[in-house]
Amino acid sequence: FLLFTKRLLKLRRPVPSKAPPKPLPPSAMSILAYNGAAMIGMAGDNCVGIAADTRLGAQAQTVACTFQKTFKISDTIFVGLAGLGSDVQTLSQTLKFRKNLYELKEERTMKPKVFSAMLSTLLYEKRFGPYFIEPIVCGLQDGVPFLSGMDLIGAPVFTDDFVVSGTCTANLFGTCESLYKPEQNPDELFETLSQCLLASVDRDALSGWGGVVHIITKEGVRTRELKGRQD
Repeated sequence: FLLFTKRLLKLRRPVPSKAPPKPLPPSAMSILAYNGAAMIGMAGDNCVGIAADTRLGAQAQTVACTFQKTFKISDTIFVGLAGLGSDVQTLSQTLKFRKNLYELKEERTMKPKVFSAMLSTLLYEKRFGPYFIEPIVCGLQDGVPFLSGMDLIGAPVFTDDFVVSGTCTANLFGTCESLYKPEQNPDELFETLSQCLLASVDRDALSGWGGVVHIITKEGVRTRELKGRQD
């Protein structure tokens, strides 16, 4: 009888459950921030500008100081791609191909609003295996500034003052809100973009090491390079 009771008690013992999965350590970072970026698009008086840093890093290690993150799509459209470096290069080539295909098929020049919609659709197509990119589109739509930004699956936001992206968006929002003025001429817009970018990346370890500013006007595109802190 005692032997039977011991066996019965063994059968009734609760089975130990598996330990829950350990949470990620606080140091784990988003893949969007792996290479680092800082980007601003800002509207002016019949002009629009985009500024970006030029650093390519592997987390805290700097790999290059001349990495291109802003791309000229046409004389009135620029796109800035903040995110994983390999996806920046892949997506920039895909966008140029899609733009050329559109103009061959439609026999007309692509406008910034159409380009933004095309980019949003392209990102949403890949939503289950996305490009790790948060892009900015800026351009002149019939002489009027156009700005849009979106997340990695193409959810867009449209604005008439400024839009930011990258690893130091909190810094960029603060400086842009302080220094932005409506209806700036091209020279004032360049100065504002430069000050906002340089002040922001000085407080971010993953971006900086120089920058580039493009100002789009009816007369053409002005491009200037910025020298930033190298530490």
